Formats: sequence, structure tokens, C-alpha cells
Amino acid sequence: MNNSEKFAIPRPPGRRPGQSAPTMTGAQSLVRSLEELGVEVVFGIPGGAILPAYDPLFDSTRVRHVLVRHEQGAGHAATGYAQATGRVGVCMATSGPGATNLVTPLADAYMDSVPIVAITGQVATSMIGTDAFQEADIHGVTMPVTKHGYLVTDVDDIPRVLAEAFHVAATGRPGPVLVDIPKDLLQANTHFDWPPRLELPGYRPTTQPHGKQVRQAAELLATARRPVLYVGGGVLKADACGELARLAEASGAPVVTTLMARGAFPDSHPQHVGMPGMHGTVSAVYALQRSDLIVALGARFDDRVTGKIDSFAPDAKVVHVDIDPAEIGKNRHADVPIVGDAKAAIGMLADAYDPEAPRSRMDTWWEELTDLRRRYPLGYDRHADGTLAPQQVIERIGRLVGPEAIYVTGVGQHQMWASQFIRYDRPYSFLNSGGLGTMGYAVPAAMGAKFGKPDTAVWAIDGDGCFQMTNQELATCALEGIPIKVAVINNGNLGMVRQWQTLFYEQRYSNTNLGTHGPRVPDFVKLAEALGCVGLRCDAEADIDATIEKAMAVDDRPVVIDFIVGADAMVWPMVPAGVSNDHILAARDVRPIFDEDDC
Repeated sequence: MNNSEKFAIPRPPGRRPGQSAPTMTGAQSLVRSLEELGVEVVFGIPGGAILPAYDPLFDSTRVRHVLVRHEQGAGHAATGYAQATGRVGVCMATSGPGATNLVTPLADAYMDSVPIVAITGQVATSMIGTDAFQEADIHGVTMPVTKHGYLVTDVDDIPRVLAEAFHVAATGRPGPVLVDIPKDLLQANTHFDWPPRLELPGYRPTTQPHGKQVRQAAELLATARRPVLYVGGGVLKADACGELARLAEASGAPVVTTLMARGAFPDSHPQHVGMPGMHGTVSAVYALQRSDLIVALGARFDDRVTGKIDSFAPDAKVVHVDIDPAEIGKNRHADVPIVGDAKAAIGMLADAYDPEAPRSRMDTWWEELTDLRRRYPLGYDRHADGTLAPQQVIERIGRLVGPEAIYVTGVGQHQMWASQFIRYDRPYSFLNSGGLGTMGYAVPAAMGAKFGKPDTAVWAIDGDGCFQMTNQELATCALEGIPIKVAVINNGNLGMVRQWQTLFYEQRYSNTNLGTHGPRVPDFVKLAEALGCVGLRCDAEADIDATIEKAMAVDDRPVVIDFIVGADAMVWPMVPAGVSNDHILAARDVRPIFDEDDC
């Protein structure tokens, strides 16, 4: 099933002959459209321009509204819901500052190809362009960071626009869609008619790959001596993990999964050689850098993976599979471009692969990769000063909570450690902000994920800097009965910035000390309790497991654990910005030698 079929607009039985469409307000039409689209939950905050929509929403028995504390929280919650469930997430805000507070989560969803629909109120039609109170051209503002946007100009169009917005958000390359509705249209009368006829004459995503190109790719893969399957988040978006496993096992090729694809291919599988990129494993970075064929599946060759682009994988031919034709050749020339749905393309590639192709041709390749995995495993040192190692904390969370949980991170060192030291064997178990790198993502996204998967344990692994940006949504979780767990990896600093200051700015720590170690401003345990949560603190290695288990035992409210960790832990491996991946550091001053002439 491709995305177009998966997210087809519901077609309930039509009216009986002679039955007229019911008359209602535009606001009622909006809520009815959300109901017919199967929306379970809307995250939002009311305000003047959107207020007419909140009155019929109060009566809906099919759509639950969650009153967040900040519109950014609403947007990230919608994203977390969408990432965890594969369905379209929905957020709502009023005009002006309410709408502009959605810009960051919309940009975040756009970079990571997440299907969400943002519904905003707008000043009355007659007031548009007059600098009216709380007027902002949110349609214009968000054009660069949305897949599509609508400014509704006719009340009768509301059902059609909503149906189109959901269709556009979820099909092709998924992404955010904005629907801006003036207040007077929400108050006007209309006839509700469902299902609407979609008017998208120029929107025809290519979902079916070209068979000739698939066969060419299969031939290249069957003869390559140093191939690698480079797996991106598009594999998860297309629900293509089963097809990926089939292709990997048919070909015997090594697999690397990007930050956005963690869990798409099991970490425990012997063919998985790690995560590539700036903080990827040595074996994964080497696999791409020294390959003779890269089969890119739903990945975009972003700079965090390629390093200095003109030195990336110099001997590799490229097969590039992507639903978005604009990605093909954007950063790296594709020798075999395949535009289409990843589920269909990977399945066809697995079917076309020659089962008689000798695997012995890759023996030397696998010996090299296995040797690198053995010599440069992920690891960390205990801290000589007795402070907690953040890697150990995160590793223990993963071990005790288990692979069935969903892990959500903010952005920074803790994000990288969570990608490295928790084993992901299931798809959709690791959510994070990859493309935009949005601090403050974790808590609201975890909230959205828990709404979407109420029977699954959801842990937010956050930094003390990220946590202070959106922790107010814990009040939402407490009042709504959403028992997420939040592990704050509290090193007292903006950790990743401090790491760069240590390595590249002569240890000049300009404006990175947050004061959360001393004088403990804020005190995260007291803050958690003030927000209706259970607050715990752990600063001793002997207490790590017991503290995690205590948090796991609480199921009637959110839990926040303040893990006091050392300030100077660093994320390794690392490829410094702007250099070739050949210069990867396995640890400080420890550089693997890929080839003798790289010395």
C-alpha cells in the first residue's frame, strides 16, 4: 500500500436522494470535517480569531482537544503524534502571535517530512491587510516551511480544503500543511457536504517506480564488491521496513541507518553496521566513505552524513530512491535515479535482485567492516571525579525500559547519546528533531506520541537546556493524564556548544553555563512537582537503576528525573564540521586510519 492509498480520504455513504445538505456555521463545518477525516486529537490554544471553532469543538464526541500551554508545544505534539502513529497530526492556534508561534514546529516538520495540519484563525476577511489587531500573514510567513498552505476565502470551501490538506500532508513526500481561516467565515452559514471533491489538478506524486531503473539498480547491487544500503527516514515514512529487511537479506549488503531512520533496520541484525554521520560509528562512516555502490533509500545526502561533500564516497556509484524528485541529484549525482514510493521501490528491488549473485565477492568488504566494529565499538569512560557518565544513564534507561518503548529526544549531546547507547530493533521507537535540530522538541513530542500510543511507555530524554524551553507542557500532561517519563541529562551547560568550545574555542566557555548544577536554578525536582509531576533526582551511579525503576512504577502522572551528570563528557565518534569523513575521530586524538595515504 503506497501513501496515497494509506491516507485516502474517507468516503462515507452519501445522502439519500432528495436529502439536502445540513446547514451549519463554518466552524461547525470545520469540526465535522475533522470528525469525518478520523481525527482523534487536536492540540491547541483558543484565541479571538479561532474562538468560533472552539464552540462546536466543545460538543464533539469524536475529536479530543488538548489545551497546551504554548503553541510551539501544540505543533511539536502534533509532530510526535504523527511520527509515532503514521497518521496526520493536527494543531490549532489563533491569529497573529498564536499562529507565528507555530512557525518553528512547522519548519521542524517540514525538514523531517512529517505529516501535520495546522489550522489557524485569521482576522475577518474585511480586515485583512489593514494591520488589524493580531493580524499576521501566516500563509505568507509559512510558505517556505510548509508543503502547502491555504487561506480560505469561501465558507463553502472548508470541507474541501480540509480534505485536501490532509491528502497533501500525507501523500507523496509527507509534510506540514497550513489552513488559515478568517473569523467571519467561521461564523458564516454554509451547507455541509461530505465527501468533498478534491481540486488538486497539479498534484500527482510519482509513487510507482520505473521498472527499467529498478532493474539497473539490482544489477549494480548484484555485482558491487563494496555496496552499502544507506537508509533514511523515508523508509519509515513509507512503512517499508519489511521490504528493507527483505532486500538486505537477499543481497547480504551492509546497512547503515541515519538519525531519522533509527529502528528501520534492527540494531541487532548482523548486517547493521551503525549510524553514519558526524557522530556515527566508525564502521558506518567507513562503509559509506569506501563503498563502490551506495543504494540510498529515502535519504537526502545531508551535510551531517556526507561531511565535506566533494570528498564524500569518492569511488561510489549511487542509486538514489526517493519519492521527491527534487532530492535526486540535489547534493550528490545519482547514477541510477528512482523516483517513487520507497515501499514499492524497495520491494521491486528485492524482487529483481539476482539470488545467484555470489556473496563471496563481498568477503573482503565484510572483513574490513567487522574489524572496524571490533576495534572501534561505541563506549565511554567512567568519570574520575565521581560524577555520573551521561552515556551510562541513557544506556541503563534503554536496558531497563526495553525495546518496546518509544524514546523521544531533544537536540544536542543527549540526542546523540540516545541514538548511540539505546538499541533500536523496532520501527517508530526513536523520535527526534533531525533536520532543524529544534531544542525544546522532546517534552511536547513525547506528549503527542503518548496520545497516539497510550499503551506504550514513552520516555523523553532531554537536556537541561532543551528542557527549559518547553517543560510547561508537563502541566498539560499532568492535567490530561498523560504519564510520560522525562529523563533530564543535567550537565549544567549547553552541552554540545560547550563541547565545541572545548575543542575549537580554546575552552572559552562563553554563555554556556546554565546554573542548573549550582545554585540549581531552577531546581528540576521542585519544578516537576509544581507542574503536577513526580520529581526525582539521581547523582550516584549506585542509584541509577533504582531511580529508573521507581519512575517506571508510576503510571498515574508524569515523572521527571534530574540526572546530575558530569559537565565535560563528549560525544564520540565525531567528524569535525567542514572536513572529510576520512578525518573521523573515534575519541579525542584517536583517528582511525582508513588508508595509508590518509595519514
